Amino acid sequence: MITIRRISLREIHLPLVEPFTISSGTQDTRRITLVEVADAAGVVGWGECVASEYPNYMPETIDTAWMAIEAWIAPRVLGRTISGPSDVFPLLEADIKGHLMAKAAVEMSVWELAARKQGLSLARLLGGTRDRIEVGRSIGIQTSVDALIERVQAALDEGYRRIKLKIKPGADVVFVKAVHDAFGAAAPLMVDANSAYTLSDAAVFREMDDLGLMMFEQPLAWDDMVRHSELQKQLQTPICLDESITGIERAEDMVKLSAGRIINIKPARVGGFARAVAIHDFCREHSIPVWCGGMLESGVGRAHNVALASLPGFTIPGDTSPSRRYWQRDIVRPEWEMDGKGTIRVPVDTPGMGVEIDIDRVEDLTVRTKDMRV
Repeated sequence: MITIRRISLREIHLPLVEPFTISSGTQDTRRITLVEVADAAGVVGWGECVASEYPNYMPETIDTAWMAIEAWIAPRVLGRTISGPSDVFPLLEADIKGHLMAKAAVEMSVWELAARKQGLSLARLLGGTRDRIEVGRSIGIQTSVDALIERVQAALDEGYRRIKLKIKPGADVVFVKAVHDAFGAAAPLMVDANSAYTLSDAAVFREMDDLGLMMFEQPLAWDDMVRHSELQKQLQTPICLDESITGIERAEDMVKLSAGRIINIKPARVGGFARAVAIHDFCREHSIPVWCGGMLESGVGRAHNVALASLPGFTIPGDTSPSRRYWQRDIVRPEWEMDGKGTIRVPVDTPGMGVEIDIDRVEDLTVRTKDMRV
């Protein structure tokens, strides 16, 4: 049994090693909300809210999520005795619509607490079976083809198992074909549009359809299954849905409508670990490949993604790059590292998420806090 007595929020500002550009904008500093939960026995769990500063990925933002946690979500959990972390989302779903990233930040923190309390790794508590996971590299939109090819070469030299190219109208076919021509089969390649296109742009994807790409990720609007279905009918390359999958019902819709053939499971986007595992299980049952995407997480969110990606259905390398890919200095110890073979170790023998908070680093980066107790 778990009784949550404290939920603490911290906003930190973590500067990126270099700006990261996608179809909807560029980031050079990541605003991150860290969540710390503590039970009646003083056991602590950590989580991270991955919502962006602006509603350009999903409707939530870091500020709406903070407000939702403080006003509705934390009061729903504080003082409640639950049998385990899988009880958290049903508590939060009852008459609180949406706010999935805010809900996930608290729910995933309780999973981390439960793992520590049971002396288990988070990966094993979730049902993970691997002790290493394969890593892919996401490369933001570049200003020139030469710059993009240089980035891809560097990523391959480091050992990354899969390359994802961000695209947008005007920076798509020419860039992708150039990378394909430069590297061929040596670069397992996919593209991610982050909903930047409409069905009227189908010709763009047909031009890339014979390149043997792994997938086109989220080409159309985040809430439009029907038009993804229409686009998939025109293509051999699988469509991968990301923003469109907010729960198992949307995964079921994808299958029924043939709107895609691959799913990117981000636990924070779907409301937490319980729903992420349910989607994973559904996809295994229906032979749908899945992988774990990233949201420029700190080492805390990365720990959660690594744990989830250790489940057996995650057959495609995820966006789980090592800490140094994004941060000069992360907020966890040890920092996440990738070996020369493009894999990250899953800390299966360490209780909880497998890393500890660098509290001095967190304190230096903190710009606001909120402490809620019963």
